[in-house]
Amino acid sequence: MSGKTIAVFLLIGIVAAFAACRKDAPEDPLVNPAPVPGSPVVFNIDSVPYATLSHYNFFSGNVADQQPVAGVLPYEPITPLFTDYAHKFRFVWMPAGSKAVYASDSTALVFPDGAVLIKTFYYDNVQPAGTRRLIETRLMYKKAGQWEFADYVWNADQTEAFQDLSGSFTQFTWTDALGVPHDENYRIPSDVECFTCHKYYDQPIPIGPKPQNLNSTLAYADGPMNQLSKWEAAGYLQSGWPANIETVAKWDDPDETLERRVRAYLDMNCSHCHATGRHCDYRPMRFAWSETSSPVNLGICVPPEDPIDAGQTYVVAAGNAARSMMYYRISSTEEAVRMPLMGRTVRHEEAISLIGEWINALPDTCQ
Repeated sequence: MSGKTIAVFLLIGIVAAFAACRKDAPEDPLVNPAPVPGSPVVFNIDSVPYATLSHYNFFSGNVADQQPVAGVLPYEPITPLFTDYAHKFRFVWMPAGSKAVYASDSTALVFPDGAVLIKTFYYDNVQPAGTRRLIETRLMYKKAGQWEFADYVWNADQTEAFQDLSGSFTQFTWTDALGVPHDENYRIPSDVECFTCHKYYDQPIPIGPKPQNLNSTLAYADGPMNQLSKWEAAGYLQSGWPANIETVAKWDDPDETLERRVRAYLDMNCSHCHATGRHCDYRPMRFAWSETSSPVNLGICVPPEDPIDAGQTYVVAAGNAARSMMYYRISSTEEAVRMPLMGRTVRHEEAISLIGEWINALPDTCQ
């Protein structure tokens, strides 16, 4: 064998040995970053809404267990909307590479096309077996710059939820923590009812995901974290949102003042109608958290435009809940009287007690 041939074989051996070493050595994560698992969610913007909830693959295993897959992020507003004592699972999902953007403390985040907000309504201790029962899963998804609705009604076997926006009632009995039974005639809304609450100048909008409602710590599967920080870390929120967000109170926090608790409750339960461009914008009250530092916006010493009963002389009669239209309306279950108009058919006893206590504690300044 010639010296030239030997040199060629030596060179091939060195190259092969070097390649073998590189293959066996651990990869440099800065040069070859480990791939990030993609979300298994099925969401074709041109095909939604699908006929069944399971088609989206938002949840792993048994869809009724509501265990989110990768990319489906749970969230929880500081003060939630009351809906006849129903519990709620809330999640958000967005297409890869898309992010929501902060606009202001008191307005919903600006979501990208393809974003989906997922909310499942359920009750525990449903009789006769005392089990959990999922009632409906509502979706809001953004398509071509506009939000659209889809609602999925759960079957009796709790194996699937089927798309239905026609509106219906479902009856059942559940027991509270004290063992007291409650007969529920739960209203599943139609698309018109959804739009009544979720609108701004006749355009559909989400209500809950505002920075002021999300600036709190939530216990995630991998540990507690501020929700806005979690959204940013997950790639769902653009960085640069302010650190000093004016954050709402938790309505049932006894360490908060009565006024802040009431303002938080009215913000979530009433401001989506009592605001400019909303369903009840012709009313004088403005119940958004950012506006209720004004006594007039809260209705304090403001005469009602359409008195229902002569006993209610003001929207809020300072020092006298019995003479207050607000107290009268939130205490009523009559469809023509109650407030809010939709989403509530029973008395929210704890909120009635809170608002009554707040009104009675106000100095009597009404003339």
